[in-house]
Amino acid sequence: MTVSVAVFFLGGTISMSGQGAGVVSRLDGDELVAAVPQLAELDVTLDVRDFRQLPSACLTFADIAELVAEASSAVADGAAGIVVVQGTDTIEETSYLIDLLWDADAPIVVTGAMRKPSLAGADGPANLLAAVQVAVSARFCAMGALVAFNDEVHAARYVRKMHSTSPATFASPNAGPVGLLVEGAPVLLMTPRRVALPPPVRALTARVGLLVMSLEDDGALLDAAGNYDGLVIAGFGAGHVPSSLAERVGELARRMPVVLASRAGAGPVLNHTYGYAGSETDLLARGLIGSGLLDAFKARVLLRVLLSAGVDRPAITAAFAGAAGS
Repeated sequence: MTVSVAVFFLGGTISMSGQGAGVVSRLDGDELVAAVPQLAELDVTLDVRDFRQLPSACLTFADIAELVAEASSAVADGAAGIVVVQGTDTIEETSYLIDLLWDADAPIVVTGAMRKPSLAGADGPANLLAAVQVAVSARFCAMGALVAFNDEVHAARYVRKMHSTSPATFASPNAGPVGLLVEGAPVLLMTPRRVALPPPVRALTARVGLLVMSLEDDGALLDAAGNYDGLVIAGFGAGHVPSSLAERVGELARRMPVVLASRAGAGPVLNHTYGYAGSETDLLARGLIGSGLLDAFKARVLLRVLLSAGVDRPAITAAFAGAAGS
């Protein structure tokens, strides 16, 4: 029986056409689908939707919330799965936001390209084909948002962009891929535990800052944190800041939710290994909320969703503990 997949095109490298530097002309969804003849060989009807034509750096939380609403309607109308095609720069954040807002069992798969269509070895067609194949696979139902790229399938909660130009840019350093494409067919390797969804959000209006610690940081950027509703600090190593900033960070945590993440890119924020002023033990005692295995970018997405939903600090702490797998 033929199934339907709604494919939402948002722009990005996969749709860039023409030659030369600074090219901004775009291919639409129908043109991109036509460039993948193998799609016509699948027993799948594609509902192609040109949702946006934007570089992914220009996408907003509101864009993604609207996308999720339209994708949910498509599933209610009978779509077996959803594919989202966008630029790669923000996939690690947009896919996680989709994951938090997505409450359907149908797969929703994000993909894109690192090489534009005019380049030799363009990866967009293979990624689009793989995303559709995953979207119609019953094995990948009820797993939240996924990212299909370079013949791998990643859970949105773990995936990161690791390289600025490589087609193998996406990886999940804390978990590995949840699936692979083998001889044109998706293979499930493991099923990640789905984290409980935050409360329903009408508008993602909360403002959340992100501050990355650096050597001999003087804390001047902390002064701007008062303009936000919450803050994520990407600390050194397992969750550390200079001792000279510990008291100021603790003061911020008494005024707003402050989440402690790591700038390392992989591995957890610890709880009680180091004990000096500015260590994870000290900062958590001052009221910061540990992000666990969530990196700083995803921690910011989760905190903004939670604050926009109006949940209190204990619920925020519990949500991060759940996202961290504890």
